[in-house]
Amino acid sequence: MTHHDQDIPTVARRFMRYVAIDTQSQEEATTYPSTEKQKDLGRLLVSELKEIGLTDAEMDEWGYVFATLPGNVDKAVPTIGLISHVDTAPAVTGKDVKPVLHRNYQGGALTLPADPSAVIDPTESPALKNCMGHDIITSDGSTLLGADDKAGVAEIMTAVEYLIAHPELKHGRVRIAFTCDEEIGRGTEHFDIEKFGAKFAYTIDGETAGEIENETFCADGATVVFKGINVHPGYAKNKLVSAIKAASFFVRSLPPDFAPETTEGRQGYLHPVSISGTEELGTVKLIVRDFEEDGLHRLEDVLRDLAERTKKEFPGSDAQVTIEEQYRNMRMKLDEAPQVVEYAMEAVKRAGAKPGLSSIRGGTDGSKLTQMGLPTPNVFTGGHNFHARTEWISIQDMELGVKTLVELVQVWSEKS
Repeated sequence: MTHHDQDIPTVARRFMRYVAIDTQSQEEATTYPSTEKQKDLGRLLVSELKEIGLTDAEMDEWGYVFATLPGNVDKAVPTIGLISHVDTAPAVTGKDVKPVLHRNYQGGALTLPADPSAVIDPTESPALKNCMGHDIITSDGSTLLGADDKAGVAEIMTAVEYLIAHPELKHGRVRIAFTCDEEIGRGTEHFDIEKFGAKFAYTIDGETAGEIENETFCADGATVVFKGINVHPGYAKNKLVSAIKAASFFVRSLPPDFAPETTEGRQGYLHPVSISGTEELGTVKLIVRDFEEDGLHRLEDVLRDLAERTKKEFPGSDAQVTIEEQYRNMRMKLDEAPQVVEYAMEAVKRAGAKPGLSSIRGGTDGSKLTQMGLPTPNVFTGGHNFHARTEWISIQDMELGVKTLVELVQVWSEKS
């Protein structure tokens, strides 16, 4: 494809420029951001924001990019924040992304040129059926695409540029933030809500066109440590108690009905994410997810019971369960400021689409920000199959995303 095609809408041209920059975050890192390369996109965004007229655009020491679109009305309108993250998921490489444009999609499967086994099939990706006649962007199949969340970044940038070019559209003050490390759950680690100065905000980090997500999982992390008794294996009879075996018995005994691979909709799950150890010490790390807090605690009781059962199974062993809170369902706090979600639904309608409300089987920067006192639901980007080589997005859905943001800031101004 040729990028200089003038008939490619601005939002798509921006998006294809951003995905070419590798911004993958890294789980094990102790620095912030977890990878320096996230700042490469940050620096580009600062210069582009300044070019379109946001003179205060800056990147802080943590790699967060902030900027302000001043209001153009003479009444009090709350400051609204628009937020997206620059990093891509650690699971699949985001280096040398080569976007491919499939014009005027007419149904059937899309095969990605660099990997014939990477096929996007409407039977597995039913949202494709709603994109007949659309222009679809994918990667070439050797990487993920990065629509999560460079689509959100491109949509915010394009909406802001549009608002500056159309001063007749009335809006209050809008604050923009691009965060790092969202994919590893650290997106808000150094986010200064006071400095950001918004009263309400939106992450533009959702999927299906028209959907507003007002609910996330409640999430905890669990660590189960097994202590064994290590003895030289040649003389171990009736003495050796293997922590490795205890840990693997524990994992094997996790109830199959509470696994990510057997749950959907509003069902929670228990999911082991790592297992390590020696005969003496075995460690299992898990994530616990449920939409309700009491559901979360019930699942944690299952873990504790299972740890006790493992101890009985391996006499002489010990097991310690520790739970760490990660984030909470943002619906609890969003219900206290219902207009935040209502205005987003109204904006989707005005942009010409049918709004829908949905729940995220996961979390966003918004879960933490909402908990920290900044109500932040999630707005669609139009992207699908996030974190996979088969990730895809429709240009028309991205344009709807831009339109929704342009309408959203006007709705706030009107109703204030």
